[in-house]
This record gives sequence, structure tokens and C-alpha cells, in this order.
Amino acid sequence: MKTLDLQEIRKQLDGIDREIVSLFEKRMALSGQVAEYKIETGKPVYDREREQQKIESVTGMVEDEFQKQAVRELFTQMMTISRHFQYKLMAEHGLKAENDFRPVKNLPANQVRVVYQGVEGAYTHEAALKYFGADVDIYHVDSWEDAMKEVEAGTADYAVLPIENSSAGAVTHNYDLLIKYNNYIVAETLLPVDHALLGLSEAEEGDIKTVFSHPQALMQCSEFLNANRNWRQISVENTAVAAKKVFEDGDPSQAAVASEIAGNIYGLKVLKSSINHNKNNTTRFIILSREPIYREDAGKISISFELPHKSGSLYNMLSNFIYNGVNMMMIESRPILGRNWEYRFFIDIEGNLSDASIQNALKGISEEGSNMRVLGNY
Repeated sequence: MKTLDLQEIRKQLDGIDREIVSLFEKRMALSGQVAEYKIETGKPVYDREREQQKIESVTGMVEDEFQKQAVRELFTQMMTISRHFQYKLMAEHGLKAENDFRPVKNLPANQVRVVYQGVEGAYTHEAALKYFGADVDIYHVDSWEDAMKEVEAGTADYAVLPIENSSAGAVTHNYDLLIKYNNYIVAETLLPVDHALLGLSEAEEGDIKTVFSHPQALMQCSEFLNANRNWRQISVENTAVAAKKVFEDGDPSQAAVASEIAGNIYGLKVLKSSINHNKNNTTRFIILSREPIYREDAGKISISFELPHKSGSLYNMLSNFIYNGVNMMMIESRPILGRNWEYRFFIDIEGNLSDASIQNALKGISEEGSNMRVLGNY
């Protein structure tokens, strides 16, 4: 067989590509007819069994193993695109992912009660005052889960929880609480975190043998703390609890990693200021309500969903954002209790629940994943 020159090969490839595009257009037109049928009958877009049968059928048409995998990927993507087209058509007919959220001009702020975890002087306490103002009716509980319970029961109107730190990453336990309780993220606030080493008034840095703080605070100050290898590092509920403990124990060999504000509240001396190694250290706090509401000008949406444990499932799910032009801002995964090596994904995206592109994306995710929840629009 005579080898063709490069220009002739490219010419033939161009001809084949034109045919592929023409056939693809015909296929998409038929997909539109499928969408019309499903709109009339109320059938879901995603039919996992039908797609699996199609994949097995087309891969069986080729012998070479490389070609089998290539054909599998090609048709997987074509069917994914077809689904997105069908979601778009269904949304135009008013069929979208259902949710109970309602827009409001502003969050209710008069005569509200706010709960936070820890004690006075904790960073969460500071975050609550920063968002709601110094005159808000505010109280504290022992744990983050207690705070979620207070809101779900209606004892508090809002809870303030840390969810992510720029140095230490996600506060993973609080992601789990978002699933466990039926509360909704309605706002967020960012708080710069500046840790200090605090001790009794008569203590000096050389006296310290034990340091108390929240695990993330210890992590955020690990470079400073680990340089002093004789110090025991002990985790407590939060930074303000650590400061309070040092004050109450009255032991000059103890120190706390906490804010200077907490030091002032509990009468402690700053032994060393600004000990966190990331000087731009910031914690993101979320504001939760039991009411599924969102401000009309909200621009971020948090969702969660579960996926089957198989190759490509996350990629296919994220394509719902790609084909709708939705920007993903964050992704976090958490293991699903009782199901080894299976994960729940938490994702933040830009947008508002009233946006058509968001509705299309969420429709796809609700059909293709499982246990999809909108955690909030804020």
C-alpha cells in the first residue's frame, strides 16, 4: 500500500471530520426528539442501564483494545453532551431540579439569637460579632454539633461555624454536620487569624512546658511550636478554651495559642505575638439558618452529592458545570460512613439559584448522582 503524503492525509482527515460533524448534528437532533418524548412522559433524562448497554454495544464493534477504550471514551462523552442538551430543553419547559429555597431581599436581622461554639474570646465569637454586630443576642455552647442542634430546634436563629482555613484547610467535621442536620448556609464571613502565645503575667517564654490550643491553631503555628521540641502540645475544644484553662490552672509552665483578644479577656500576657507561619492566615465562617432562604444578590452556592465508585464518575458529574459555563470554586470530599472507599463531595460554585445555567447544572447532578443537596446560596 502506497504511503500518502502529509497534505493528502490531512485532506482525507478533513473530509472524515466533516462527516463526523454532520452525523453528530443528526445525532443531537434525535436527542432533542428524545427530550421531547421525556418531557411528555415525565421520564428522567439519565438512563444508566440504557447508556451502559450502548457503551457495551459500540465497544464490541472493534477488536483492538486501544480502540475499544477510545470508542468507550468517545461515546461516553457524546452521551454526556446529549444529556446536557436534553437538560437544557427540559429547563426551557420549566422542568428543573426542585428545591425549597426562596429568595429574600435581606436576611432577617431584628431580634435574632446567634449561637457559637466555645467561650467568649474564641475566633468564632469574633466572627459572629463581626457579621451581626456587637449588640446581637449571642450565646455559646460546648460543641459545633450543639450549635447545629440549637438552630435546627429553633432555639437560635443562626449559628456561626468555621468551615475552612487558608493554612490548615477544611474543618472536616463541620462538613459532616452539614449533612447530618437540616440547616442551610445563608451567609459567610472571613476573619483574619493572628495567633499569639499567651501565658500568665509572671511567666516567660522559657518557663513554658505545655501548650494548649485547638488542633488547627496548633497546626497553623507548627513551625514556631515545633522549634521548641520540649513543649507538649495538647488539643482542646478551641483557642479561647485554651486561654481560659491557662488562666484557671494558674500554672506558669502552661501557655495557650489564641488571639490577643482572648488574652485580654482572661488576663494573660502575650509571650510571643503573631506566631502563625502564614501571616495572611484567614478563616472562613459560615452562617446557618433552619430556613431555606437566600439573598436575591447571592453569588455562591454550596452543594453536596454522592457518586458510584467507578472510573470517570466525578469527571462526568463535573461536566454539568462545564457545559453550563458554571465556575467551580472549591471541591472537598468526605468518606461516607459505613461504605468503605466511597465519598461524598462538597462543591462551591459561582451563581444564584434563579440562574438558568445553575438550574440546568443542578438538574443534571440531581439525576446523575445520588443524595444531591443544595446546602445554601449566599
